Amino acid sequence: MLPTEHRLRRREDFATAVRRGRRAGRPFLVVHLRSGATDPHAPGESASRTCAGFVVSKAVGGAVVRNKVKRRLRHLIRERLSELPPGSLVVVRALPGAGDADYAQLARDLDAAFQRLLGGGAR
Repeated sequence: MLPTEHRLRRREDFATAVRRGRRAGRPFLVVHLRSGATDPHAPGESASRTCAGFVVSKAVGGAVVRNKVKRRLRHLIRERLSELPPGSLVVVRALPGAGDADYAQLARDLDAAFQRLLGGGAR
């Protein structure tokens, strides 16, 4: 499970990652990454915490399927937090096919998206 201190909860954080970050699309996921995001106007904010949030719409499936996809994505992100730059904001948006994808397919898509975003891969 993804620790609570690493979860995006505020709408402003989601908006920052989506609007100001880079994006990588894959068949089952779209990953938005805002590297080293800090809010200079927020007192006490540290750049060391990497946070992740998830968007899984009803297009993915019913409640059971959406929750299964979110659980899988939280677990996958938890394993990859150390690979991300400190202070990063990550938003993972599941596309409609993600409900039918297995764990390995989601892992491959997430790894490929991170490789493109962090490694500067070709578009």
